[in-house]
Formats: sequence, C-alpha cells, structure tokens
Amino acid sequence: MSESRVLVVLSGLPGVGKTTVARRVGQRLGAVHLRIDTIEAAMVRSGLVAAAGGWDNAPDAGYQVAYSVASDLLRAGHDVVADSVNPLGVTRRAWADVAGAADAVAIDIEIVCSDTDLHRERVERRTSDLDGLVVPTWEQVLSRRYEPWATPVLRVDTASGAEAAVDDIVAAVRAR
Repeated sequence: MSESRVLVVLSGLPGVGKTTVARRVGQRLGAVHLRIDTIEAAMVRSGLVAAAGGWDNAPDAGYQVAYSVASDLLRAGHDVVADSVNPLGVTRRAWADVAGAADAVAIDIEIVCSDTDLHRERVERRTSDLDGLVVPTWEQVLSRRYEPWATPVLRVDTASGAEAAVDDIVAAVRAR
C-alpha cells in the first residue's frame, strides 16, 4: 500500500446513508470524517448564513470551508473521508484539486439507495442530529440538482444496508 494520504470523496443524495457509511469507513481506516452538514450547521448557528442574506448568497461556503480543512488534514498526514452531497462537476473537481495539491490520492465514491421506497422512508423518518441543520423533504431531495458523474466513480448501494458498502469502500482504499 502506498504511503500517500487518501481523500475518500463521498457523494449522493440526502438519505442514501452517506454519513452512516462515512463514519464506519473512517473508523475502519483510522481516517478523519469531515461532514459538510456539521460545517453548515455551525455556520447557521453562528449567524453567518443570516448575515449573508441566506444560503442563496453563499451557496458554496460550507464546501469552501471543508476544502480548506481537508487540505490541512491531508497535509498533516491524515486520511480524510469527505461526507457531502457533492452534486456537481465543479464540487467534484474541487475535491480532486484538494487531493492533488496535498499530494494525496482521491477516491470518488457515489452512494445510492436503489430501493426508492426505502430511500423515501429514510428521508421522511430522518431527524436532524445537528442544531442548525434542517433536513430536506422527499420532494426537495427529488428536485435537487444532481449531475451524473462524468469521470469514473465507485458506486455503492445501501439498499441492503451499509456494511457491504463500507466493505467495498475500504477494499478500494486499501487496493490503491
């Protein structure tokens, strides 16, 4: 296995199980779990989002913070699991740039839930575990802009649970 640091870049719609998978992958690999929801909830609580006039005026602020924190962590010698919807080509390229600038390897993962009924149930039953985080409705998940991947990505399915997805991701990281 290479000595270079790894940035595991998760993507997927809300409710597919990204955070559950990210936590377990981080534990198995000894990597830092970097969660956009945590950053954005803190920005809401601090009043920054309100001061900016809402998320429409600062749509990528949480991602910009996460890119900087991930860069620092990678340069300090830590592996990082980046947990975000990561819906656009521009955000995906930015994560790749973070890894490249830190001489780290980026591994792109798309998490899906192929069982639409289960995915909907997860979204509708979900409650926020973070003060300042408002979870989306099913309608908001369906209407969210989410671009197909234009580059190779490891796609894992959580319809049968998280463990197989975690195993696949850990194996991909160890095989790099």
